[in-house]
Amino acid sequence: MNPATALAQVLVDELLACGLTEAVLAPGSRNAPLALALHQADAAGRLRLHVRIDERTAGFLAVGLARGSGRPVVVVTTSGTAVANLHPAVLEAAHGQVPLIVLTADRPPWLRDVGANQTIDQHRIFGHALRHFHEFAVPETRAGQQAHWRSMTDRAWTAAVGAGGGPPGPAQLNVPLTEPLLPDSTSDWPEPLIGRTGPWTGALAQVLADAPSVPAPEPGERVLFVADLTHPWAPLVADAGHLVIGEAGGAAGGRALASGIHLLSAPVFLDGARPDRVIVLGRPTLFRPVQALLADPRVTVDVVAHPGAYADPAGSARTVAAGLPDLADLPDDGWAAQWRDADAVAGKTVADVIGGLDLTASPRLARELVALLPARSTLVLGSSQPPRDLALSTRARDGLRVVANRGVAGIDGMVSTAIGVALAAGPNDGPTVALMGDLTFLHDLTGLAVGPDEPRPDLTIVVSNNDGGAIFGTLEPGADAHANAFERVFGTPHGTDLVAAVGAFGHRHTVARTADELSAALPNPGGVQVIEVRTSRTDLAPTLARLTEAVRAAL
Repeated sequence: MNPATALAQVLVDELLACGLTEAVLAPGSRNAPLALALHQADAAGRLRLHVRIDERTAGFLAVGLARGSGRPVVVVTTSGTAVANLHPAVLEAAHGQVPLIVLTADRPPWLRDVGANQTIDQHRIFGHALRHFHEFAVPETRAGQQAHWRSMTDRAWTAAVGAGGGPPGPAQLNVPLTEPLLPDSTSDWPEPLIGRTGPWTGALAQVLADAPSVPAPEPGERVLFVADLTHPWAPLVADAGHLVIGEAGGAAGGRALASGIHLLSAPVFLDGARPDRVIVLGRPTLFRPVQALLADPRVTVDVVAHPGAYADPAGSARTVAAGLPDLADLPDDGWAAQWRDADAVAGKTVADVIGGLDLTASPRLARELVALLPARSTLVLGSSQPPRDLALSTRARDGLRVVANRGVAGIDGMVSTAIGVALAAGPNDGPTVALMGDLTFLHDLTGLAVGPDEPRPDLTIVVSNNDGGAIFGTLEPGADAHANAFERVFGTPHGTDLVAAVGAFGHRHTVARTADELSAALPNPGGVQVIEVRTSRTDLAPTLARLTEAVRAAL
């Protein structure tokens, strides 16, 4: 057995012993030993392997699998620019606290800095985004290496899951390999390669269930909870009787304040109902009124998040802790009723305004889609306008899990992320449906390339196609002063035929023009299907302005 094969087999074996169940591979030459070891493990039923031809797609597929399952996922690449293409996914994993292990094959050190082919500096390529980095020595035919190989693998796993005290995130193992890269005809090796011998074996720390928490609400205290787009505790806190505003709007739970973002945008209401304290769940970043509330010096702010990775742009956080506080004591009855009554008024107004729109309005599309999804569904949201439409237009409901790449909130990799989430779904889970804009969809079009031998996801992708970037019309670039440049440099029309694009990858495509057509198209017979809804780009800004003014007037 040659050294490259021995190292690859040990690394995969130790990852399996740590608990690895999913691996993503982007093929190459230098990572051939790792590819063959993963293929062997897949054939033996020890893990499930996913092969992708594009490293950026592979990286986000791994992010989606990890988000969907809550478990670390390994992504494996060859050397050179292949590694660089993982950078967006590594950044998302770092800021989104996603457990990801990056296994990068490399040239040996003596081929660096001499102009050798496909050789770059893979040590510093991800900068400070990594929770852990280690480069193995070039493997040799001798005894005494296996313990180190396994120990370093365990350390990377520990860092990725956040069991060492820090938040979960990406860890990189850089693997320099020399020829021969393919197995030879012998299995001889100076020591047995079976069994866990690393000193970290069995010593992976676990995050304590009784983690410290922020101060609990006191009886009658005016405490408002504000949850980020995907926080799983928002429904739990709302069901306990507390006031919760979620960035997911009505999808945050049946007892959450579905129109809460509208209430925060209405000074006439907020001035008379300001909370004494806000307890932040996670990392809300979508809405300026939320940030204004958290920056208000009259409001005490506590944050439920990992103390090593929390958001506090205003520098206003008093306490940061990972644990959920005791929820037994409820807020002042009269004050809570004031919020709930206002939410009912705002909700009726939203229903009246949205009800007067057709499906060409993206807020109407978001409202209909959330209402149509069956219980236990997973809704994967792209960045940009879809999560904002969700927060501003949806009715309160239970039974949805919302997943999104809000770590750095880029539009890249969303098709692959959604496929990963769908592949991670269990037998008792409902359908996985993604909602994204056309630019987000086109940005990761290669995510639709799923080879004939690969695990097939059951996924419905709803594309709000406004032929460009509608969100910019709702922001400062949409002002009349920028009208001459807007269409080309912000609106960015592309004119792509999505029917042809989806068909080129062998997936189903449907156009839905009405809510009834959307309802009829949603049931997925299997595989990937794309439902295109052609929405208006130019009408979005005036529609949202009308919605905001109507709610303020009603309040």
